[in-house]
Amino acid sequence: MPQRDAPSSSLRQNIAALAARLVAEDGITDYGLAKRKAARQLGVTHGEAMPNNAEIDAELRAYVALYRDEEDDERLEIMRETAVTLMRVLAPWRPALTGAVLDGSATGFAEVELDLFADSAKDVEIFLLGKGIQYEHREIRHRGPESPEAILIFDWEEVPIKLCVFDLIAERSPRRNGAERARLPAVEALLDQAHGEEETAE
Repeated sequence: MPQRDAPSSSLRQNIAALAARLVAEDGITDYGLAKRKAARQLGVTHGEAMPNNAEIDAELRAYVALYRDEEDDERLEIMRETAVTLMRVLAPWRPALTGAVLDGSATGFAEVELDLFADSAKDVEIFLLGKGIQYEHREIRHRGPESPEAILIFDWEEVPIKLCVFDLIAERSPRRNGAERARLPAVEALLDQAHGEEETAE
């Protein structure tokens, strides 16, 4: 048995690493698609070697940490500043930042991902239209009890935004893929920390 576990573990890591590279370099946002594509490229056909999303996230953070440069750091700071601005604008729906902009693994293809909590997604849509924000609906690939009611995408000062609008019950539940959520004070603290490090470096 142990002899079979080791290759499987190695395959999982290889698939996760290649999937993370596809996310970082090709802008693939669907982890399921990235996993399948990576598995095909590596000639893997059995499902037990497939990594989970958390494993891909870990590999993505490692990849970005290895290859990121000053331009990437500046982009991340701009995206977090944009997140703070939008979280203040969208305060009635208790926004929470999640995804690559929160964990620092954002690449040039990343979006500012905000989870909102509302009685109805229509309330958020009416608000956006009232602000003159033209948005598009993104297809929800896997609908289920923990799926958002709507996914709205638009650009805010050339920064891509993705709003996942959940019902109020979802606010008290962990995010469906285990990803962390951060409220406005936590995101502001991230920015303050980054500014402090910049001043120290100067």
